[in-house]
Amino acid sequence: MAGGLEPGLAALRRELGGPAVFSVLLALLAVAVTFLIWRFVQGRRSSRKAVLLLGLCDAGKTLLFARLLSGRYRDTQTSITDSSATYRPSRDKSTNVTLIDLPGHESLRLQFLERFKAAARAIVFVVDSVAFQREVKDVAEFLYQVLVDGTVLKNAPALLIACNKQDITMAKSAKLIQQQLEKELNTLRVTRSAAPTTLDSSGGPAQLGKKGKDFDFSQLPMKVEFVECSARGSKGEEGDADLEGLEKWLVKVA
Repeated sequence: MAGGLEPGLAALRRELGGPAVFSVLLALLAVAVTFLIWRFVQGRRSSRKAVLLLGLCDAGKTLLFARLLSGRYRDTQTSITDSSATYRPSRDKSTNVTLIDLPGHESLRLQFLERFKAAARAIVFVVDSVAFQREVKDVAEFLYQVLVDGTVLKNAPALLIACNKQDITMAKSAKLIQQQLEKELNTLRVTRSAAPTTLDSSGGPAQLGKKGKDFDFSQLPMKVEFVECSARGSKGEEGDADLEGLEKWLVKVA
């Protein structure tokens, strides 16, 4: 087949005025194709404008949501539905995302994730740093369900683990939370590998991390970061929240 193309390519070179012009045109064609592919990928990404707030009940998602939007403290209660609003993470008014607070109750969280996951540009997974030691298995279970979801694996939204309630003395550090989560997720992967129930986009069983290696977050297709934060703030209801790390991350992903 290559031999059959040679006469045609040689004739095209002659028509175009020689090999130099032909090479330039091929280079321009390659640039044009690359640009079209880039525009396609960017178009798909720009269609995903949502930043999802996920986590267990009482992790502080709704207060984080309120603080990011208004800066003010407010009393919250367990959510039974989603709340959404446009959020501008920087002074550039043309840059915005849709911040969506999803319920954390065990009977609701997966159905709401199913509804919004395809639109997610980024995910903020909120952890109660004070209750973490006793909730670690439940936190890891929910996070595992998010990470092996076929749509999440395919779209690979940026993921932030927000270690909330750092204003309280007994709060665990982000480093310890990361280490414990990696350990628990590795255990879940091993125990569930025999009977996977979640499928990836190709129709096969979803694989968390790299086979044959202990799990760590660097093995995931999306970039994962950890920050310490406090929606309540060190001065309580009258003070400001400590969300600097979260806000900087939102600027990056917007």
